[in-house]
Amino acid sequence: MHSLVPKFARFMSITVLVIAVLAAGPLLRVVFDSTALAQDWRTASTDPVGWAPSPADYQPAVVQVYAARTVRWRGSFGDHTWIAAKAPGASTYTRYEVIGFYVARGRSAVSVTEITNPDRRWYGAAPLLLQDIRGVDAEKIIAALPAAVASYPHADSYTVWPGPNSNTFVAHVARQIPDLKLVMPGRAIGKDYLMGGRFVGAAPSGTGFQVSLGGLLGVMFAAEEGFELNVLGLVVGASPMHLSVTVPGFGRFPAREDWTGGRHAAPPTQVSEAPDP
Repeated sequence: MHSLVPKFARFMSITVLVIAVLAAGPLLRVVFDSTALAQDWRTASTDPVGWAPSPADYQPAVVQVYAARTVRWRGSFGDHTWIAAKAPGASTYTRYEVIGFYVARGRSAVSVTEITNPDRRWYGAAPLLLQDIRGVDAEKIIAALPAAVASYPHADSYTVWPGPNSNTFVAHVARQIPDLKLVMPGRAIGKDYLMGGRFVGAAPSGTGFQVSLGGLLGVMFAAEEGFELNVLGLVVGASPMHLSVTVPGFGRFPAREDWTGGRHAAPPTQVSEAPDP
């Protein structure tokens, strides 16, 4: 019995050390990144940054996925993600996302809105483009979106950490529509929260699998995401295919090519202000 005490103490010490190392990046951003605390949601800019083609000028179908740093200090730890889709010839985009404060008001957390500029800043934070699909491929995804969105089982609940939240929703839609081929950034806390209390599921990209304990602890192995380890929502990983690493608080280095504009999108008006993936 007494011999177990030192082993347990050693295990707890290692556990605390691992969590401290993983949390170091986000905490450093809170301390040294002045923009993390400067955001005021009441006055922050919601101007578009130029990733989305104008519906008036661009007729083919478009599907895009965005991520932007969340408000204030929470932005040092995580991102908010959303999906935008424009049918061929449509005059607006349909923006799909989950918004937490809707639940407190007795509404569904799932927000479906019509908008002409889905690449608007998220309370001052410029969005990063995660996926950009156009033409016939986009049309197939658009046809599947309503059913995938309707199948999200947590429309009446929202939990910032570890989920279900906005990133849980987008990851769920991606799993329902493999053609979306979406890789979620490591900073998207909640993406690893699996539906129905499952412990094993597909990676959001559809190119591998993951094991997750309620989004709090898990691992992922996938061709697109690479290897990811999730500890309390903090993700560290490496992608051999893309020769990149993921660091908590800062995201993937170097970023995926399509996370900096992709093959279709025009450069944003403020590239330097885009958050880390």
